[in-house]
Amino acid sequence: MLVSLTTATVQAQHKKKGKKKVQTAAHKKAPAKTKKSHTAATPAKKKTAVFSAAESTPAKLNREGLGDTTAPRVVTVTSAFKPSLKNAAKVNFTAASPVIDSSRVPVLYNIPAQNLLFSYQPVPIKPLALPQDSGLAWVNDHYIKAGIGNYTTGLAEGAFSFGDGKKSITNLRANYLTTKGNLPAQQYSKFGMNVISILNTNHNNEWTTKAFYENTTRYFYGYEPASLNYKKDSLLNRFNTAGIEVGLQNKARNDFNITYHPQVQLRYFADNRDNKEYALVAKANINKGFAKIYAFDLGLTADISKATFFPSTPNQRTLKNNLYYVSPTLQFNTPNFKLYLGIQPSWDNQNFSTLPNITAEARIKESALVVEGGWTGYYNKNTYYSLAGFNPWLAALTDLQNTKAIETYAGIKGSAGNHFTYKGRVSFIKLNNQPLFVNDLLDGKTFNVLYEPSMQLMKLHGEVGYNVQEKFSFLAGATFQKFSSLVVNEQAWGQLPFEVTGTLKWKVLKDLQVKADAFLWDGPYYRSKSMQAMKLDPAADLNLGIEFAVMPKLNLWFQVNNLLNNKYQRWNQYQVLGLNVLGGVVYSFR
Repeated sequence: MLVSLTTATVQAQHKKKGKKKVQTAAHKKAPAKTKKSHTAATPAKKKTAVFSAAESTPAKLNREGLGDTTAPRVVTVTSAFKPSLKNAAKVNFTAASPVIDSSRVPVLYNIPAQNLLFSYQPVPIKPLALPQDSGLAWVNDHYIKAGIGNYTTGLAEGAFSFGDGKKSITNLRANYLTTKGNLPAQQYSKFGMNVISILNTNHNNEWTTKAFYENTTRYFYGYEPASLNYKKDSLLNRFNTAGIEVGLQNKARNDFNITYHPQVQLRYFADNRDNKEYALVAKANINKGFAKIYAFDLGLTADISKATFFPSTPNQRTLKNNLYYVSPTLQFNTPNFKLYLGIQPSWDNQNFSTLPNITAEARIKESALVVEGGWTGYYNKNTYYSLAGFNPWLAALTDLQNTKAIETYAGIKGSAGNHFTYKGRVSFIKLNNQPLFVNDLLDGKTFNVLYEPSMQLMKLHGEVGYNVQEKFSFLAGATFQKFSSLVVNEQAWGQLPFEVTGTLKWKVLKDLQVKADAFLWDGPYYRSKSMQAMKLDPAADLNLGIEFAVMPKLNLWFQVNNLLNNKYQRWNQYQVLGLNVLGGVVYSFR
């Protein structure tokens, strides 16, 4: 580095005339005698001083004008400096695991006291009766329906309702149907009427009454060979049924936590050949609850019937068929589990037996799936009325026996979402005195009833359903039955091994509705005239209907039955009608 410093110092003035003197000193350490001296020093190691006596003319004139006649001095200092950086220390890192701090730091929270003051006082919770929804007003509806179709088909139907919807409700329904096929004596007609009344009393009791009457007319047209000549009157097969039912039940448990439901039914059944049957069925059921989850149920049943056949012949036969049983059951009910433990002592025409009655249901947590299982026993009461309802082509009965069943089953049921439901069950059933149906050996137009003493049945049943309020509903079921271990008969005559049923209702628009039904089954076994086991063909029967409004109270409807025109046989030698088209009107009095 070079540093220069110039200093002019005026030391004396000459008052006398003379010439100016300029003195210059160079490379001198220090002047010996000087009136004033200016020295500039630096911390450098080397110092150089240069003094010059040269003075410019303007400076000289300026000095003389100011009256300063002293000679100026100039000092120049030169120094050399070399900067350098200090040596930095190197940082060395040592790899070592940190020391674990196991000490706990206490944390203190200062929570102020919460003082809540409520302006109300708590009161005990008391159950109250649910008030009736005033938005749902009872309206008595009446309608009539009429229609015609091919096969000389005529249909008439009517329904009427009465009452205020609170204390009494009465429904009256009547229907009539007639049709005639292409085969000789293939003719059918039906007339039915029933009245159902519900009466509510002031003591939390509800009376239910039902009176019914039904008349069906058929002809035994399924004879072979078809060339046989029968008078139509001799083929007549008419049934008349009349009855009345009365029941009483309390709508809610009384002060003793008891519910009861006694019922009585009287029924009369007769055909056009003066064969007749009287029946009395009396049931009494009482249920006593303990705490919230325990209950004891006691049921008493007396089913008494008497049938008379061949009244105009010396071989008149009177068949009495009486069944009594008691069913005490201990019940354990919780929201997720139900267990019923009971027995059923029974008297079947003076034959005593004790049947089991053990069932259980368990709901899987956090799901709508229910698992069920059980070991139960029961009787199927066989009467002239029930057997003719299953197979209307019966010959006069010679015997009546009740079917005893011991069933062991397991299954599931539940729902998925808000609309879909399902159910499935597998059962192993031991049957005693199961009725089977075979054609007579003359012309086959009537069926005789044979009772199988013992047989095994494996049964698979499943159901699925989908429902969206009143706009759409679908329900379908399938049943598979395998009969085995028969003692007397070769096959289970007349019993369906496989069956599928389904129904659909769809309200497409406000004034447009669609309905469909499906019936599918595998053909049952039957016994031929040569005593050989034969099997009927599978059958499919599809029905489709539509109804739409044309006026505020008037609707038109169309129905197509046996859409595939499948002239199948449910019972051997009895062919059903083919494609059947109906149409008509429905008038509502609302």
